[in-house]
Amino acid sequence: MSILTNNLYEFEGFTLNPRNRTLRKGGATVALTPKAFDVLLLLISNAGRIVKKEELIKTVWPESFVEESNLTQTIFRVRKALDETSDHRYILTVQGQGYTFLVPVTETTIPGQKADAPPTTSQAASVRETTLPPPSRRASIRLSSTLAAVAIAMLMIAASGIWIWNSRRAAAVKPAKTMLAILPFENFTGDPGQDYFSDGLTEEIISQLGNLDPAHLGVIARTSVMHYKHSPASIPQIGQDLSVQYVVEGSVRRDSQGVRITAQLIQVQDQSHLWAREYDRDLGHLIELQEEIAREVANEVEFSLTGQRPISLAREAAAPLAGANSYEAYDLYLKGRYFWNKRTDDGFRQAADYFQQSIDKDPNYGRAYAGLADTYSLISTWAIGPQNVLMPKARAAASRALEIDERLAEAHASLALIKENYDYDWPGAEKEFRRAIQLNPQYATAHQWYAEFLSWQGRFEEAFAESEQARQLDPLSLIIASDHAIILYNSHQYENALKQCRSVLELDPTYRHAGQMMASSYLQLGRYADAADALTRWAPHDDSAWTLAWQAVVYARWGQTEQARVAFDRLERIPASDMHRTPAFLTAYSGTGQKERMLDALEKAYSEHSNAVVQIKVDPLYDPFRTDPRFEALLRRLKLE
Repeated sequence: MSILTNNLYEFEGFTLNPRNRTLRKGGATVALTPKAFDVLLLLISNAGRIVKKEELIKTVWPESFVEESNLTQTIFRVRKALDETSDHRYILTVQGQGYTFLVPVTETTIPGQKADAPPTTSQAASVRETTLPPPSRRASIRLSSTLAAVAIAMLMIAASGIWIWNSRRAAAVKPAKTMLAILPFENFTGDPGQDYFSDGLTEEIISQLGNLDPAHLGVIARTSVMHYKHSPASIPQIGQDLSVQYVVEGSVRRDSQGVRITAQLIQVQDQSHLWAREYDRDLGHLIELQEEIAREVANEVEFSLTGQRPISLAREAAAPLAGANSYEAYDLYLKGRYFWNKRTDDGFRQAADYFQQSIDKDPNYGRAYAGLADTYSLISTWAIGPQNVLMPKARAAASRALEIDERLAEAHASLALIKENYDYDWPGAEKEFRRAIQLNPQYATAHQWYAEFLSWQGRFEEAFAESEQARQLDPLSLIIASDHAIILYNSHQYENALKQCRSVLELDPTYRHAGQMMASSYLQLGRYADAADALTRWAPHDDSAWTLAWQAVVYARWGQTEQARVAFDRLERIPASDMHRTPAFLTAYSGTGQKERMLDALEKAYSEHSNAVVQIKVDPLYDPFRTDPRFEALLRRLKLE
């Protein structure tokens, strides 16, 4: 390293001598590896400024190719040598940039010192104290893509360390629930086509951690953390957005034979790195590696938080769900989840294909069946495909998943959705929703669907509680926030529904679902011009059945007869094969007071097992018809009265 050697650097009782390459404190030598010494020297000699990662790597490892993980590990060793704690930091990680040495440093220069004679403080001719600027904002590092079982075990036990810390605090202190976010894992394979792997594994890790100890550890859901994929947001900002105390970052680089994994646990309050580690292993020894990583991570996290290293505690993690019998089946499952999470017509179709391929590889892989059930049930519920075809397929897949492993929360939630939207079996659906939440209290989607289920029955107090739980677990989920607005609308809280829609649009100004939902509330408030404006703004040039139905209703209520008639004419030209046609006509008929046509359409929808009828007890559009005998009879058949 090309740093002046005739200097001594002193800080908080430490003395670093570049000439004889020693770090001393209180007369005792502090052990440092050569590379750790070089990194510390470079940071200290540049105290007060950010030293870029590229500069550190180029200076400390000249003419060598090393990965960023080498630097991360070396920084970790320096921190341990300095006995750094979360209450007193020496080195600040500036996410996405580099590192800054935080504490004031006194630099002593010795003029005339011979090159072969180490300087002493008594020979000092000049002293310079480095003045530090305020700490920089952290722009977060994104380390992604991890190998299935390995990363799951590693991060499960990282969370276990936090749980252990909470559960072992003094009895007089009531433990608070710790919130943790698993940030998206960066794809270090060099192949963008592997994003499915990193995204899928992020979701898998979240699921595993969520099952660890829900009473003490809350884990933010996938939808919210995915907002930070390739994001420059700082760790403090992420902590504030998600209301978490800890985040986990990690990375993986894999090839056909081996895997390199790094991970680190960060405390949000002071951005301190509580633990970091790197592993290089053969892919053929994953089980042994899980146990090794679990043991080491639990010990290091526990030590970072309490100063103790009880090795046996690493074995207290919950038993994982049964996995696939082949890596190929698991990989196909991850691809299925990747496309399922896109929530698009094409995404659902690709998801179904990958889940089926996973099942073909391993006919006893329960989670692949659960994924297939999720896919078919949502395709049906979202009116993308025929309900009478898809719901039986979804039921068969969910039932098979539970035959293989009754503990699959996703399969119970899908079965609940089938019983609710296809069977109109409210007690059976509630039983399945409750079982899903019991098995995985952190499953935000189960809380979301259960909240909707409760609202259809008019059980709004319970529905709001479940919706709030879903929002805490997935605070940046647009669909969960929008569903909360729908519950507000159905409970006749129109102003609050508008306020909720606006908050969703603050997160994503392009989210059409929330914008279009505003038209419904404006309509009930009699603000027809605002309702028409919302439709124009959020559904311009949209000939969908939903848009045409709402245009017909808004213009008819507003007295714009000709425009309402045009919308009706266009709606009637929608092909009969369009799965959105039936719910659209129910909206148009009920919203314009066409009682007989609306009642006939309801009877037809009920006979087809359509989910378009499940909300009629609470949807304000049906308020004028609630005393009609045919309407009351249908509510009784639906067991909603």
